Amino acid sequence: MEDEKTHCSDGEGCRRILEAAESLFADKGFDAASMNAIAARAGISKANIYHYFPNKDALYLAVLRAASSNLRALLAEAVASHGSVTEVLRHFAKAHLEALLERPQLVRLVWREVLEKGAPRAREVAEQGFAGVFSALVDILVLGQERGELRRDFDPALVASLLIGANVFFFQARDILRHYPQVHFADDPAAYDEGLMDLLLRGLEAVHGGQSNPVR
Repeated sequence: MEDEKTHCSDGEGCRRILEAAESLFADKGFDAASMNAIAARAGISKANIYHYFPNKDALYLAVLRAASSNLRALLAEAVASHGSVTEVLRHFAKAHLEALLERPQLVRLVWREVLEKGAPRAREVAEQGFAGVFSALVDILVLGQERGELRRDFDPALVASLLIGANVFFFQARDILRHYPQVHFADDPAAYDEGLMDLLLRGLEAVHGGQSNPVR
């Protein structure tokens, strides 16, 4: 069970701590960002940080949880705004890629931590950060199968991995893709996700009366 001190409310002090920590972790890396520097950036005492977080690891995981919470909110918004599962998936794919591109330093920090520290950090990132978003996306795909909108003969977790993985690839490879003469979507993330979801949904949608549902 997580230590209660790893949670803080939505108060102004907590918000400043998380924002300062995210900024410094992203700019300097986890190891180089000191609690003193985070306190100074947040404009509070270091003792106040320890009031909420017992150590720097707990603060780092809280930053991940905050980022994950934002993604879960995007998915919830997609569910609330769209009736069909296919439209929910389109909306989430676009919003997810936008979220990656808006916070590039944080995304790179997460990958750097996982690559450098291996399995223990990867487990923390999954359990404390983004497993909830992944599970919610899988649930949406299962709902589509149960409603008859999507085929029942695919693994929802595999499809969720493909969708998220395709967006992460675009985020990581965008600067390289710009130099491929055949690529015309490197500077148009919305077009990339639209094309991606067209292809993905053509393979996922249930067939009714010998024809699949239109993807639009």
